[in-house]
Amino acid sequence: MKILLIDDDEDFVHIFEAALAREGFQTVAAGTGEDGLVKAASEKPDLILLDQVLPDIPGNDVLKRLKADNQTKDTPVILLSNFSQEELVKVALDQGAVDYVFKYQVEPKDVVAKIKEVLKM
Repeated sequence: MKILLIDDDEDFVHIFEAALAREGFQTVAAGTGEDGLVKAASEKPDLILLDQVLPDIPGNDVLKRLKADNQTKDTPVILLSNFSQEELVKVALDQGAVDYVFKYQVEPKDVVAKIKEVLKM
């Protein structure tokens, strides 16, 4: 199973790549929304972890474009953020995110468990 991490925080990406690798997941990382969109189409991940705050495009806008693209519209997306702004959460879930996780409240093992749940493993 392949997970695409779209996040510009390199430390976060390394921590999650290690946690996912321990559970047998292959990971692909993208540091910008545009790079994430390209990799989502080319890598065909089984699930996408998408940061809300990216250097080029807001996470909700990336999500909207993923859900509008026939190649990626059915790929489950979990949004991640350090910000618990209710409106951002509502928009993400309304646009098709399967979940919204607050980075400061979660351990990598919890996200891995959530990924397994979403992928029905």
